[in-house]
Amino acid sequence: MQVLAAIADSLRTAFFMFWDTLWPLIFGFGLSGVVQAFVSRSDMQRVMGDHRPKTLGIASILGAASSSCSYAASAMAKSLFQKGADFTTAMVFMLASTNLVIELGLVLWVLIGWQFALSEYVGGIVMIALLALVARFFFRPALIERARQRLAEQSLSTANEKSMGVAGKEPVASLAQRLRSPAGWVNAATYTMADLVMLRREMVVGYLVAGFLAVLVPNSLWNTIFFHDHGFATSVENVIVGPLIAILSFVCSIGNVPLAAALWKGGISFGGVVSFIFADLITFPLLLIYRKFYGWALTLRILAAFWLVMAAAGLATEYLFAGAGLVPVGRPAQVVQPSFQWNYTTYLNLVFLGVFGLLLWLYRNRERLGGGAGYAIDPVCGMQVERQLAPATAGSGGQTYFFCSDRCRDRFVADPDRFRAGDTGRFNDDEIRRPTMSQEIDPVCGMTVEPESAAAKTEYAGKTYYFCNPGCAKAFERKPEAFVDATRSA
Repeated sequence: MQVLAAIADSLRTAFFMFWDTLWPLIFGFGLSGVVQAFVSRSDMQRVMGDHRPKTLGIASILGAASSSCSYAASAMAKSLFQKGADFTTAMVFMLASTNLVIELGLVLWVLIGWQFALSEYVGGIVMIALLALVARFFFRPALIERARQRLAEQSLSTANEKSMGVAGKEPVASLAQRLRSPAGWVNAATYTMADLVMLRREMVVGYLVAGFLAVLVPNSLWNTIFFHDHGFATSVENVIVGPLIAILSFVCSIGNVPLAAALWKGGISFGGVVSFIFADLITFPLLLIYRKFYGWALTLRILAAFWLVMAAAGLATEYLFAGAGLVPVGRPAQVVQPSFQWNYTTYLNLVFLGVFGLLLWLYRNRERLGGGAGYAIDPVCGMQVERQLAPATAGSGGQTYFFCSDRCRDRFVADPDRFRAGDTGRFNDDEIRRPTMSQEIDPVCGMTVEPESAAAKTEYAGKTYYFCNPGCAKAFERKPEAFVDATRSA
């Protein structure tokens, strides 16, 4: 009976952690959907070709305007790098995508306190600055070049699938026109619903694990894991152990916020909480993804560099906030109040459940309201992706499917019948392969480009080839016959 009672208490705590953060989840994801729908990212790679301070600032802003999913962020960073973006800048984009986003700060504010929400943004900026300083010591040019060649070879191996798999460039309306268009708001609702669907597993696992940790793990065990009363040594040990727990937890994206609340209750330092939240990009599943993208040599350097800057940023943030008197003094006896109460949380939850209903209605009626032009829904995770920027595509049954990441593409390829039921993620090959007379196909990535606005062009065997970015042009120049043969066979 005691075991059943403990399980019930854990589940109740997990539910009320979710209940306390329901309205900021809806508000945060809704606001993120608006930003993603109205901030155009079609030309990202054109402004991310180096790692000057201005470029890193732009990458941080673009990352903050993206989805908070760690898997999608890693795939987008890979895609940007593959298309010519500087590697350090692509890594900065990835860090900003998961640490400077709106929904993360809101959930932190409600669940742990506004100090942690503020520390996430302050520490995120510190972490990005630190990475810019130390990147040259970890990411050597020879390693970066090998990684770029590795991605070019992967692109070549899937050229038959991708060489014609991206539609021509959609005309982009002005921001004012998009704001006045119902289709723009439908796309915002679709981004919101797609992100919620995509991250549902991470959130469910995060809340459940946090509920069990908060109830079942005694303080004596936390005291064994985390140093106490050793001054500076305590702070250093905690910011190092925080990322280690994140690596072993397998929980990433916004799902690690409830775990952070449980760790704070258990006794980890302020800086340890910050470094733990930062470390969602070095969980073990993501390390395996980096290995697939870049190889083990660069992956281990990414792990070392990220762990260093995450721990250092957590430590710096702790001392900055301590100096300003912003570190919370006490710790909660329980993470949440495990019962319903008529307070502002309940009222806001009811209001935002109504907002969620409106978003769901817009999502379900997106085609009738004119939304979805230029977009596709990843059939595996449910994320909305821009067809031109999709990090991965695959063909099946005469249709082309678009994915947020290679991870989703691989799952689809392994069992396409399981994911093929819907129509929103697929497009007829005849529809998307046919460029207009004034357009050309980039032979490396398959993107349709306008010759007069192509980022690069080169002559080979008496023919001019056009490219969407300098990275594709360099890959072509290294081995042109391979890309030409793959394009012809497609």
